[in-house]
Amino acid sequence: MYKTLAESIIRFRFLGLLIIIALVVTAFYGTRFLSFSNDYRVFFSKENPQLLAFETLQNTYTKSDNVLIVIAPKDGRVFTAKTLSTVEWVTRQAWQMPYSIRVDSISNFQYSHAEGDDLIVEDLISGAAEYDQTRLDFVKQVAIQEPQLVKRLISPSAHVTAVNVTIQLPAIHPDKEVPEVVAFARQLANQIRQRDANLDVYLTGVVFMNNAFSENAMRDMQTLVPVMFLIIVVLLVLMLGSFWATLATVVVIMFSILTAMGIAGWLGITVTPPLASAPTMIMTLAVADCVHILVSFMQGLKQGKKRLDAMLESLRINLQPVFLTTLTTIIGFLSMNFSDAPPFRDLGNVVAIGVFAAFIYSIILLPLFMLLLPVKAVQKPPRTVKVMDRFADLVIGNRTVLLWGMSLFVIVMISFIPRNELNDQFVNYFDERVDFRNDTDFTTQNLTGLYSISYSLNAESSGGISEPAYLEAMERFRRWYEQQNDVLQVTSLTDTMKRLNRNMHEDRSDWYRIPQNRELAAQYLLLYEMSLPYGLDLNNQINIDKSATRFDVFVGNITSNELMALEDKASQWLKDNAPHGMQVNGASPAVMFSHIGQRNIRSMLVGTTIALVLISLLLIMALRSLKIGLISLIPNLVPAGLAFGLWGMLVGQVGLALSIVAGMTLGIVVDDTVHFLSKYLRARREKGMDSENAVRFAFHSVGTALWTTSIVLIAGFLVLSYSPFELNAGMGLLTAITIAFALLADFLLLPPLLMALDKDRVPAGTVQHPVRNAG
Repeated sequence: MYKTLAESIIRFRFLGLLIIIALVVTAFYGTRFLSFSNDYRVFFSKENPQLLAFETLQNTYTKSDNVLIVIAPKDGRVFTAKTLSTVEWVTRQAWQMPYSIRVDSISNFQYSHAEGDDLIVEDLISGAAEYDQTRLDFVKQVAIQEPQLVKRLISPSAHVTAVNVTIQLPAIHPDKEVPEVVAFARQLANQIRQRDANLDVYLTGVVFMNNAFSENAMRDMQTLVPVMFLIIVVLLVLMLGSFWATLATVVVIMFSILTAMGIAGWLGITVTPPLASAPTMIMTLAVADCVHILVSFMQGLKQGKKRLDAMLESLRINLQPVFLTTLTTIIGFLSMNFSDAPPFRDLGNVVAIGVFAAFIYSIILLPLFMLLLPVKAVQKPPRTVKVMDRFADLVIGNRTVLLWGMSLFVIVMISFIPRNELNDQFVNYFDERVDFRNDTDFTTQNLTGLYSISYSLNAESSGGISEPAYLEAMERFRRWYEQQNDVLQVTSLTDTMKRLNRNMHEDRSDWYRIPQNRELAAQYLLLYEMSLPYGLDLNNQINIDKSATRFDVFVGNITSNELMALEDKASQWLKDNAPHGMQVNGASPAVMFSHIGQRNIRSMLVGTTIALVLISLLLIMALRSLKIGLISLIPNLVPAGLAFGLWGMLVGQVGLALSIVAGMTLGIVVDDTVHFLSKYLRARREKGMDSENAVRFAFHSVGTALWTTSIVLIAGFLVLSYSPFELNAGMGLLTAITIAFALLADFLLLPPLLMALDKDRVPAGTVQHPVRNAG
């Protein structure tokens, strides 16, 4: 069957070339439809409950997408005439930021106070350049004592301040809107530094987080792909010893990447940071198919065969294992469709397309190139073949020690898996090479946190937010939150109501409490709202019919588990102490990212299990042996166990990206097992060898190819580990570790298993062929 198929491929190779050219040209046209996403919401499916809760909150109140401009005087003093004058200037300039709908700072904070029977509402700071020290001291005391400002727009020690710009993106041209806002903010930051050399400026906020996703996706494609390309070329030249074979492989790689990304464009798939790693993955996986075909082809030439005959034989013996490894790899990547994060689904689908394209190109395009290009046989056996022969003797001679030693090693390493904690910190998705990460870290340490939990607390009736019982319940909730660890600031309507109550009682401090009369509270609120300037109203805190208010909690840089635990405690407190309408769950980007890791690991367990069952059944049928198929499960499952065991020993934290590694690598690690077993079974069935000599034959014929492909795969995924986007970096590193353990299992565990469990007698009349002459 495979001989006939190989002959057909060679016979119709020029027709195949025409079809491939048409496919590549069509795919190339599709790349023009590719666009980069700069919205963190792409990590959540439309039915994600935390996303739905957050969007409901966003639709009820003012959008919370923001740019936070953090200003840090080098002398540590915000309240100087010069610095406050700059804060005023920045506040005015920030209104010019594209899509801005609100600007908040200590300068335009609406300070309310009483003058006789009148309520005066005005900017806290106006004309600061003319302030004397007495006025500076006064506004400082007001600012650092105001709950709505301290630890949000001014640090308690008054050494750092911020201007918060609320952004409402129209989402008409999403790929252009965020960069437009970011460009304006960066230009404004440069103007601030030029205006006052005493000021350091940091930029953070949700808009900059969005931008970090798209910027790093583009950076990965511009830097990591060329680096990996160079590494592959060097490795192939060194290992294959042929420039023309390397050139042909490079063409297959480029066509595979182009086809996958082009089809992604046709399918309307958006490029996200995870998907930006697809070209590197396809590049490494495409090499594996080519190397197996080329190694067998070069061995045929070395034995004196004509190029056509050598290629026919290479295709005959490699079509089945290459097809099997392609199929298992595709199944592994398609299992990522069970992920709860759409970008990882897209990554799995695009890489699966690229792997299939690489298979087609390696069995059609690669043979054509090898028959047309002036490829010469290497006369003396490569050193790696001799090394493999000696290594085979070592493994066979120490089979018992290796079997028990590897078994003990596996058990010990797997015992560390429980040390892994499913945990995440979404700000840490970016490493210190990313400005957003550094600026956010500074902001968290000196002013406020990017992590927050927001609630829409329902008063259950129109105008009910003025009800004293409702306000008292909210005030108790606020006090409870302020007592929790890692909470930096809590903002609620009660802060405003208490301040207004004090104002309306001649600013006497003993009246800084919740009004006890609903009608009076409603009048206070109405009077205050009528005094507010345009753009600084209470729409960010109160819904239209005054039946609910927004309650915001800002926390430090805590882990996802800590945030979920805090939110769970708060929800329980509301159930035990608040009216029914206030018994709601919190919502925010931090809450969304905290839940996604756990949701993803549960869904990927299902996907990985299904992939494992499919791959196992496929191997049993393809290898035509239940026993060999079951034996193959051990080296297929062990690598992921060893990798996660090592991760538990050294790191101990598994986040969103790492939760997909087991499923993603399952299909990849099967590759080495399939190729080793196919050569082993060929020796047993075609050459009548016993298990010991069959193992020796497998090492001799495919050991070099396995070593080569594994090195390339490991190198490829290690390149990913240098991505500044930690989701890609962690995924790349753990995948490289898994592939390394897969090679270890196939070289040191699988052969002893075969020799121990596959002891059937060699059919009568067969001859034991010397391995050195087996080819």
